[in-house]
Amino acid sequence: MSRMTAARTPSTSPADRPRLSLRERKKIKTREAIRAATYALVREQGYDATTIDQIAERAEVSPSTVFRYFPTKEDIVLTDEYDPVILEEIKARPAGEPWSETIRYVLHRAVGLAMADEPAVTRLRTHLMVQVPAVRSRMMESMSATGRMLCQAIGERTGRDPDSLEVRVYAMCLIGGLMETSMYWAENDHRDDFTALIDRALDVMEHGLPSENR
Repeated sequence: MSRMTAARTPSTSPADRPRLSLRERKKIKTREAIRAATYALVREQGYDATTIDQIAERAEVSPSTVFRYFPTKEDIVLTDEYDPVILEEIKARPAGEPWSETIRYVLHRAVGLAMADEPAVTRLRTHLMVQVPAVRSRMMESMSATGRMLCQAIGERTGRDPDSLEVRVYAMCLIGGLMETSMYWAENDHRDDFTALIDRALDVMEHGLPSENR
């Protein structure tokens, strides 16, 4: 739900997906090698001590290659594949389904994929959001881009103008809520079930503050 790399296509079977060219497969392999090297180094020595040169050496690429795939070190740790998942799942939902049900289902789907595919990376990313101001700042920038994407999806789904004040406010409230939920999860040592926290956040958006503190 942040900046994207290669898109997943969860609603189609592998046989239905177009076969990637050798060049595209190499790009994906390089991108994943850079990400894996970064996560390993951050776990070993911390975020601030990890340099682009070290990442390049561990990934067996040049520093210029790292920058070609990721403009900043922050982008390496924040980049994921779930924006296109969200878009695809929104488009696949029944036309008459209430928007609140659609977005709840879609977020459950995205969180479920993240926790199934790379739970340690998901926890590391949210931990860095809390601990490293540069990562948090970059996350806010990337979430803004996700918000604009979501405005378009809401417009297509509801027939509303995606540039209207109401759609823009709703989309950014949702994005801000997701970011705060992620940070809350990390601040509390990832003890809670993340999907349950997402549900609590969506309940607040739909119904306002509960009458009693949880």
